[in-house]
Amino acid sequence: MNHVPFLAAMYLRLSRDDSDVGNVMDRNGTIKLESNSIGNQRELIQDYIQQQQDMELYDVYIDDGFSGSNFDRPEFKRMINDIKARKVNCVIVKDLSRFGRDYIEAGKYIQKIFPALSVRFIALTDCYDSFSADMQESNFILPMKNFINDSYCRDISIKVKSQFEVKRKNGECIAPFTAYGYKKDDMNKHHLVVDAYAAENVKKIFEWKQEGMAISAIAKKLNNLGILSPKEYKKLKGNYRGGFSGSGTSAWSSTTVKRILTNEIYMGHLVQGKTEKINYKIKKTVEKPKAEWIKVENTHERIISADTFYIVQNLLKSDSRISPKMDKYSFFTGILFCGDCREQMIRRINRYKDKEKVYYICSTKNRREGCSRHSVEEKQLKYLVMEVVRRYVNTFLDEMTLFETAKKIKAKKNPLDYYSKEIEILKQEKNKYNMLCQSLHKDLTEGVITKEEFIRLNEEFKRKADELENAWKRQESMIKEMFQKDIIYLEKLKSIQDVLEFKEIDRYMLSSLIKKIYVYEEKRIEIVFYFSDKCRTKL
Repeated sequence: MNHVPFLAAMYLRLSRDDSDVGNVMDRNGTIKLESNSIGNQRELIQDYIQQQQDMELYDVYIDDGFSGSNFDRPEFKRMINDIKARKVNCVIVKDLSRFGRDYIEAGKYIQKIFPALSVRFIALTDCYDSFSADMQESNFILPMKNFINDSYCRDISIKVKSQFEVKRKNGECIAPFTAYGYKKDDMNKHHLVVDAYAAENVKKIFEWKQEGMAISAIAKKLNNLGILSPKEYKKLKGNYRGGFSGSGTSAWSSTTVKRILTNEIYMGHLVQGKTEKINYKIKKTVEKPKAEWIKVENTHERIISADTFYIVQNLLKSDSRISPKMDKYSFFTGILFCGDCREQMIRRINRYKDKEKVYYICSTKNRREGCSRHSVEEKQLKYLVMEVVRRYVNTFLDEMTLFETAKKIKAKKNPLDYYSKEIEILKQEKNKYNMLCQSLHKDLTEGVITKEEFIRLNEEFKRKADELENAWKRQESMIKEMFQKDIIYLEKLKSIQDVLEFKEIDRYMLSSLIKKIYVYEEKRIEIVFYFSDKCRTKL
């Protein structure tokens, strides 16, 4: 036996799911920096080393909050580097599962790499010591235990994945961090509530986009105003945990702005499950097809109306390159199209002496790829659009009693009382069948009915109770939908009514009401509104 002291590495590991770090205070009232299990592992290994005359502790390596399904762990890597540098020649763990749960990788280290580097391996509670283990322990028992640990890790992964799937379908937010504009509810970490400050910035971003600002210009404006980027804001609030971030601070970028402008979360909807891990052993994730994403609507308070969101999506589809000297697109960019080839019209300026004429022509013709000019002067087009909008608004608001009635409905007694009463009746009926099911047990015990009759009647009563429950849930869903439609309708009417107060239509109002304008030859114009049918006219 070699009596040269073994320089031991104490390796401790605990997965994040099992950890209680930062959640509990110790007896002195301070937040725990090390989990109970890590502390227990440390004490067990320390006691063992103290009893060994030919062994001394070189260093302690702790991976607290890391899965055992792979060996991509910072402290494990540091330990391996020390082994290769001949600073350590003995590794001690509490048990094989603390070392790792990957059957193949664990076996490779214990049975190949460590022996090749003359490293002794000890798993205390599994009673394994490579220094004294026989062939049966090394070649049969050890691989079997590693295989069991690997199977356990796989089973846990499947269960966790299944639980996450259920939570997503229930509309619970399982992401560790929330989208900019929201924060986690103090009473329920799976529910989102509005972060008032950040939400105002989100509203500004959507508003600026509707006003015609380019995405890059929005990012620049946010930076000039000194508004913290989502990453920096999370750091300020203390709810950001990231890896290496480099020096300096993170600024707003076009990518960040576009991510906000295209995120359905701001309409009150949760869209989750966009990515998934390749398997439980690899951290790398892959994008899932959009059809497999899990979307649950109306899970939290919205910041942006559905109308505003879809208007902005429509504008984003038509975004084009913009001069670095300009912050905004021209008045009709993203809205004005050629009626024949459906390509965007482009703005041109004709300057002669002290006069300037602004007009639009077909971009296909401008590229000399066919079609015709479809030329239309901007001044004339603005005048025409304003007149058509006024006519459209007046027609839409001809029956002002409709608007007044809608306001009264909101102020008066809930108009959905009838459905509420229906729901109450359905609930009472369901309770009646539940009571009948309970009485059947008594009748069976007292011999009033046979077992066959009990089974038949019990199934019938339960079926009826389930039908009634489904009926009242459908009515509750309908009430919720009707209420939301009523609110949206009022908002639309109000936004349209506001147009009457404008002497001249601006870009924001233009993009709010008009989806597309098609220009044909012979000065014929077709305007497509968001809230009604097309309107055709001529200059």
